[in-house]
Amino acid sequence: MAGTAKGHHTGEEGGAGSSEVVFEPSMDKFPVHIISCILEKLDLESVCTAACVSPTFSSAAAQVFPSLSSLDLSGHYLDEETLKQVARRVQGANSLTIDCLQLKNDTSIFNILGEHIEDLSLLKCSSLSYHILSAIRERCPNLRSLLIEFAGCEDPQLFKNKLTEMLQKLTLLEVLSIKIRVTYFDVFDVRPLELFLPKSLKKLKLQQTEGRTFVHWLDKIRDIPWFNLQSLSLVLDVISDSLLMTVVYSLPLLVELDLEDRPFMDPTALDLTNIGMQCVQSCKHLITLAIVRSSMYCPTAFTRVDNMGMFLLSEGCGRLESVKLGGFANVTDAGFSSILYSCRKLKKFEVSNSRLLSDLVFHNMRGVARSLIELRLLSCRLLTSEALEELSSLSKLEVLDTSGCRSIADPCLFVISSVTTLTKLNLAEADITDKGLALLGMGNLGITQLCIRGCKRVTDKGIERLFRAEGKIGKTLSLLDVSRMPGITDAAIFTIASAAKALTDLSLRYCFHVTDAAVKMLVDRPNHKGSLVQKLDLFECRSLSGDSIMLLMHKSSFRGLRWLGVGGTLLVDKRDNFSTICNVRPWLVVCFDGCEFGCHDGWQFH
Repeated sequence: MAGTAKGHHTGEEGGAGSSEVVFEPSMDKFPVHIISCILEKLDLESVCTAACVSPTFSSAAAQVFPSLSSLDLSGHYLDEETLKQVARRVQGANSLTIDCLQLKNDTSIFNILGEHIEDLSLLKCSSLSYHILSAIRERCPNLRSLLIEFAGCEDPQLFKNKLTEMLQKLTLLEVLSIKIRVTYFDVFDVRPLELFLPKSLKKLKLQQTEGRTFVHWLDKIRDIPWFNLQSLSLVLDVISDSLLMTVVYSLPLLVELDLEDRPFMDPTALDLTNIGMQCVQSCKHLITLAIVRSSMYCPTAFTRVDNMGMFLLSEGCGRLESVKLGGFANVTDAGFSSILYSCRKLKKFEVSNSRLLSDLVFHNMRGVARSLIELRLLSCRLLTSEALEELSSLSKLEVLDTSGCRSIADPCLFVISSVTTLTKLNLAEADITDKGLALLGMGNLGITQLCIRGCKRVTDKGIERLFRAEGKIGKTLSLLDVSRMPGITDAAIFTIASAAKALTDLSLRYCFHVTDAAVKMLVDRPNHKGSLVQKLDLFECRSLSGDSIMLLMHKSSFRGLRWLGVGGTLLVDKRDNFSTICNVRPWLVVCFDGCEFGCHDGWQFH
């Protein structure tokens, strides 16, 4: 199984040696039961690392594995044999999450299913068939939560049949999440759910489906006395007034409503209006609301919703804690402000692709949205640094994302550097410079994820100032994205390799001046005692030579590597060499296309 091609991927992944937990050989002197008590306090990855230290630690780890109640392997691309070995050691886990990108056939999953499983997530089932649903039906009768992602390359009727058969058996199911990737909307048909919907179902998440079909389905089942969904998430063709009205009147107990549409053409007369927005008030228990229009297939927006629609929504939704709005082209500052001022418990606020949102929304923010933890303002082109001047008043803010806001500049970084609670920062395409990164580096920020993709005025000097300042970002940063930055050369990579002690994920997409020397520096990482690189994206790094493959041939090189993107480079011609590497490291994924980290492209839910 190891090393065989899987579409555009070759199987491989690094070991579990990415943990920062250090196990001293002298600990071997402790009894096994003492060591196992210590290991029980650690995560799975650290336990796996410990098992490799010595026979004593291996014995201690063997005592811990059976006691694990939850097994999350979503960050590992396991082949069938490795998955079998892991499952054999952790036989009692009632919660199981698996990344299935590397799995070639259904039997690899059949062997790990059992009556003990209550929560099952099967991600990226690119080579698995709909017959998996039959296996789940027979082997997991106590299942309460199921999330599964299919590639959608089989007969739609087969899917309907298998889904119907499965639902008849899973009478305890509370959460059902199904995604079919890159398919026509008629592939996923909700009608099988109509006949055998589990009475226990509380949460339903579907992608993809057709809006009118879903409306007809809800009309049929809303009179069923036990039907009381509390969470609904849909990706469909068009969000209309009819859809929203039917949803809110059929599901009065909704706590979460998450809708995204992807029109193939301008919806015109069928589009969402202020009337549809007003009816959301009827959901008296609603805490989470997302209404987003994607331009994936057609450059369109919600043109029939204006400020009045937002005023009507905000009047009855003061209890909302999470709001996500995308594609509302005719809503101005007044409309968005009404949400912020009405929802006093707001923890998450996101606006995307709003051409009229400006800095005025965020003026005089004191006393407003004080509980805000995540703030995402995506591709709102009128926003400038002034919008973030009162950011310091948000004392709980952990996530800030202004990607695509091209007028955000250096002055905002002085304010951001004072928000000490911040852990994730995305400034993609901002107009920041080396001076701005120096300000960020001097702040006392424990940032773990930083994206400055497309910040074209940043050079090697800015990266050096970011890490060489007196701040602590060099000790905490685990993910760094410096893609599409023409001023980045090997010098910046040298700085990153030596100064970013906790770095695990690095994206260098379209960094045309990065050469083999930079890759070698990432391999060597002098005086480095921190984490190992797990994901490395070199897509379109055109200065890399084919000889850089030799840096990966040694067993000691990139020991923690799990995912490597080499599309658009001369390394694409070295597939045979990568197959050899895969025989040694059977769980690394080498991507020859343009996928982002982990080949999640197209698999994500909105």
